[in-house]
Amino acid sequence: MSRRVTLSDVAELSGVSAITVSRVLNQPEKVSEPVQNKVNAAISKLGYIPNRSASALASARSGVIGVVIPSLSNNVFNDVLRGVYDVTGPAGYQVLLVDTHYSPIEEERMIRTLLGQAPEAMIITGGNQTEHARKLLEKAEIPIVQIMDKLDEPVDMNVGFSHRKAAFEVVERILAAGYTKLGFLGARMDPRAQQRLQGYRLAMEQAGLLNDDLVLTTPRPSSIAMGCELFKGLVAQSGGLCDAVFCVNDDLALGTLFECQRMNISIPKDLAICGFNDIEASALVNPPLSSVRVPRHEMGVVATEMVIKAIKGEVISERVVDCGYQIKMRESTRAVA
Repeated sequence: MSRRVTLSDVAELSGVSAITVSRVLNQPEKVSEPVQNKVNAAISKLGYIPNRSASALASARSGVIGVVIPSLSNNVFNDVLRGVYDVTGPAGYQVLLVDTHYSPIEEERMIRTLLGQAPEAMIITGGNQTEHARKLLEKAEIPIVQIMDKLDEPVDMNVGFSHRKAAFEVVERILAAGYTKLGFLGARMDPRAQQRLQGYRLAMEQAGLLNDDLVLTTPRPSSIAMGCELFKGLVAQSGGLCDAVFCVNDDLALGTLFECQRMNISIPKDLAICGFNDIEASALVNPPLSSVRVPRHEMGVVATEMVIKAIKGEVISERVVDCGYQIKMRESTRAVA
């Protein structure tokens, strides 16, 4: 078995000291570009793989940013991750990613595991951590950004928006278009879905139109097929009373649209449909679906830039960032004639 290539081997081939090689790997901004090119060429030729654990022990830097998300299969979080990777790569950081499967207990376990890898910072989805998980984060003494939700008391820093406010405003817009029997469909019902339901209920209550027969939710995972199933359930539960449906996300809205097409329900003549998140498909179906657009990629970028600035000891002028949202009213909620 061949001997493992060492940092000293890279130094010898590139004609620089081992310390210089270490700087190229961990603090490239302190090394001239010609020297970086020479060292990187030696690394490529030798097939050298840095020992990150040893490097972290020696320099008190791991070069790792931990990222905690609830789902790898949800396109919403994929957009956020694109933003994270767009910043970490050029900045010389690696991402250690964990999936909590929407479980606060699993999230606590993953946070403990990540902290054991000595990350220099962490980006975490939401603020619904267990009490013990929050204590772990508070004692970690590293920069932490909680994303997606706008939090009253973040552990450290926060980039997000109010899901409750967004839902409230979109319901007001649908009611202003002339619809009065607006139903709500929700699945998974994680904290963000719960906040959207709260916004819906508040807007309907203030309009004097709240009717629990028009609300149907399930703890089961969200999908287009679940949207079909929930809409059929809502029709049965309400006796066909709805003239509009606000879905907790676009998957359910797409499922509702497809089920309406199977049932010969004309959109928006017979029923208006609105989703949330504004995924690409929402604007491409016929009719295009109204939705709430969230700057997910930008959220990932801003959160990552914040933690890297904090790692470098730079001043963070705005530690809580409201990234906002846009309500996109399309053909599926056209005003009632």
